[in-house]
Amino acid sequence: MAEVRKKVMEDKYNTSSIKKSEEKKEKKIVDKSSVNKNTKKNEEKKSLFVRFRIFCSGVKSEFKKVHWTSKENMVKYSVASIVFILFCSGFFYLIDVVFALIRSLFN
Repeated sequence: MAEVRKKVMEDKYNTSSIKKSEEKKEKKIVDKSSVNKNTKKNEEKKSLFVRFRIFCSGVKSEFKKVHWTSKENMVKYSVASIVFILFCSGFFYLIDVVFALIRSLFN
């Protein structure tokens, strides 16, 4: 009876296509791992200068993807940070003074 229900549920949701897609993904992963092994062997054969040049071109392409903030926003964020630091330092200074007064009263 339970086997019949399981079959009905598989047919209802058509899980066979999901299983097939998972098998395809596993095959792709296996294929990629074999390709990665081959590329690592090729990279070991390349000279230091060539590998450094490849690294620099990768860094250059990544810098193009970075979203740099505008000057106005940078000034706003800097001012907000400085104000926050001044507020926190003043707050902790006042707390320190209060505790020093309390301590001096009980000594």
